[in-house]
Amino acid sequence: MVKVAPFFVEAAWLTVRISFLALALGLVLAGLGAAARLSRHPVLAAIGTVYVSVFRGTPALIQLFVLYFGGPQVGINLDPFAAGVIGLGVNIGAYMTETIRGALLSVDRGQAEAARSLGLSRFQALRKVVLPQAARLMIRPLGVNAIALIKGSALVSAISVVELTYTAQRYIGSTYKPFEMFAIAAALYLLVIHATARAIAWIDGRFAVR
Repeated sequence: MVKVAPFFVEAAWLTVRISFLALALGLVLAGLGAAARLSRHPVLAAIGTVYVSVFRGTPALIQLFVLYFGGPQVGINLDPFAAGVIGLGVNIGAYMTETIRGALLSVDRGQAEAARSLGLSRFQALRKVVLPQAARLMIRPLGVNAIALIKGSALVSAISVVELTYTAQRYIGSTYKPFEMFAIAAALYLLVIHATARAIAWIDGRFAVR
């Protein structure tokens, strides 16, 4: 166990990195997706709807396979790490799109209309009145998405990313101890998720609406 411990720690760090980068990408896509879904332009609204429907309606593992194994057929050649980040990011972005859209819609429309009546443009009303309130409402559901992403990061082991699940599978062959290897991986996942949950709770405590 002592001999494999450094490899599991390294794999846990890789899991954190890939989850963080995928979350960052997902947030960007979610912001764009929510803007598209709420747009008055029918083409943009349709693009946002298709994005959410496709990536929420198909398995994340299939999306990873299409990107990593099918990508070279259309000129997209990605290493496993990049494919994992992009695949997970695009997938979680579709879920967070609806989280952000729901938070924006939950803010009383009358407040935006009042801001407009005071001379603010539609964009200024969104930035100064709607977004600050919606952002506080997003914290908990986005935190749930972040935790789901960390757990879902195990899927990238299927495209040979050497994260926790892949590392556990690799050392089963040399140690013949599947229970112990997967128990170590599970403990490290739990540690990462617990730290993430504590961070989300701290942010929520400072900024969330009570």
